[in-house]
Amino acid sequence: MNVLKVLVSHDADDEIGRHLLTEIPGVQVLPYDPVAPAPTAEQQTADVFLPPYRGSHRPLPFLAQLPTLRMVQLLSAGSDEYEPHVATDVLLCTARGAHARPVAEWILSAILAQLRQWPALVRAQDEHVWAHRKFALDTLADKKVLVLGAGAIGTAAADLVRAFGATATLVARSARPGVHAVSELHGLLGEHQVLIITAPLTPETERLVDASVLAALPDDALVVNAGRGRIVDTDALVAELQSGRIRAALDVTDPEPLPADHPLWALPEVILSPHSARTVPGTTALCYQVAGEQIRQFLSGQTPTNVVTVRLRDNP
Repeated sequence: MNVLKVLVSHDADDEIGRHLLTEIPGVQVLPYDPVAPAPTAEQQTADVFLPPYRGSHRPLPFLAQLPTLRMVQLLSAGSDEYEPHVATDVLLCTARGAHARPVAEWILSAILAQLRQWPALVRAQDEHVWAHRKFALDTLADKKVLVLGAGAIGTAAADLVRAFGATATLVARSARPGVHAVSELHGLLGEHQVLIITAPLTPETERLVDASVLAALPDDALVVNAGRGRIVDTDALVAELQSGRIRAALDVTDPEPLPADHPLWALPEVILSPHSARTVPGTTALCYQVAGEQIRQFLSGQTPTNVVTVRLRDNP
């Protein structure tokens, strides 16, 4: 049997990955240092390269120094960081599906925190104020929620809000049963009180949520971004938030990290988390389980399920 040589980060975070992949028959795991300037002679013979999730950009220089490389397996749900750098004759695969549960949970928690006014209540608690009936609390029940991105994360988020009595509408690049096309987006916005963004960053989705999209939302709408910061026009979002017309919950921003003097920090109708929606125990293991399945498919001569190329790109 030919041995498939797989480069896996030597970081402590990736220990679970090295263990899981070593158990696949026909796979030889080659640990590497993500900040090394170049791969070793043995590492240069690798067939598959896995960037770490944490600081995934660190080993980007390796790509040009792996002459036998046939596959890049990411641990992220999106591929925008690596796609410009991977040769067209090398398969690029994501860990789509692994992030759905933790990110959807973050989305639900962010919606409930905003509707139930938890940020304001915690500030009142800090001031020792018993804020009974001081803030207008709201409920997710009977809300209409528009989910921009009908992949694994968007679908999981839709399922969760439905469990709380909300109605969920899914939107993707093209229409399919139960999913609207992005060309219908503007016509749908006005009847939805919550907009969830879970789409990948592509040339088509960059700045898709612009001033016209935000203006089409009803007053007091909530924008929740768990996709990529650059999908939203930040200046347009800040303008709407400063007016007090809408609210937001953001796990991703543009720019990122958010500079300390950025106006988003000080806006009272915003809650921010530092791109940490998936950062809970067990997510890295889920990512490596998906990666392992992709590698098994590759070993068996199949095209991995999560392959991403210019010609075959997942719907947002």
